[in-house]
Amino acid sequence: MDSSRFKARYDRNFNTFSPGDQKKLGAATVAIIGLGGLGGGVCEMLARVGIGKLVLVDGDVFEAGNLNRQVLCEERLMGVPKAEAARDRVKAVNSEVEVIHRVEFLDENTLCDTIKGSDVVMDCLDSIDTRFSLQDAAKKAGVPIVSGAIAGVTGQVFAIFPEDRGYALIYGEKSRKQGKGVETKTGNIAYCALFTAALQASECVKIILNRGDILRNKLLIAELWTNVFEVVDLV
Repeated sequence: MDSSRFKARYDRNFNTFSPGDQKKLGAATVAIIGLGGLGGGVCEMLARVGIGKLVLVDGDVFEAGNLNRQVLCEERLMGVPKAEAARDRVKAVNSEVEVIHRVEFLDENTLCDTIKGSDVVMDCLDSIDTRFSLQDAAKKAGVPIVSGAIAGVTGQVFAIFPEDRGYALIYGEKSRKQGKGVETKTGNIAYCALFTAALQASECVKIILNRGDILRNKLLIAELWTNVFEVVDLV
């Protein structure tokens, strides 16, 4: 991108980011695993902030029940793979971003290769056992994770580095075989999904730039009915 286009596109990122910061974001690769309520929001924000390469992974297709909260979902896209919609959205927003999209569900045998070379992997999944599988792959690949989860109007975010205990600090080791989270009982509301996705995107940028107070071994919990926001030390 020439200097004039670079300045014009990212003008409102300055002076929060320096030109050097912006170029560092442009050199980064981020893998987003799951492209629903959280992943769609994360995808949108990281494309706009200027991440240079996005690896987008989801095997699911859109259905009517996704319309209440998934920013990539449109009525005309029923039955369309989420990964394809995410690819198209990124290209419509920021054609400079390199996109690799994979229409596939999480596969423990190939996941490490999928995320290898990424600077950060975004956990936008909806089940506990697959989160543990992602953590195993990220540990092997040496890639930090930014994890988000929502239930009703409550969201949580934290960061896991390869040497951390990660999900075991929240769910316990015995949770590896659990399926869907509590959101199947509470529902998922659009503004909570996008709010939590924004917090995830922020953590991703902080890790890439090595700036700010990163939520490593800390769990941020936001409850939007009562406006209670809490950061819990996990170790």
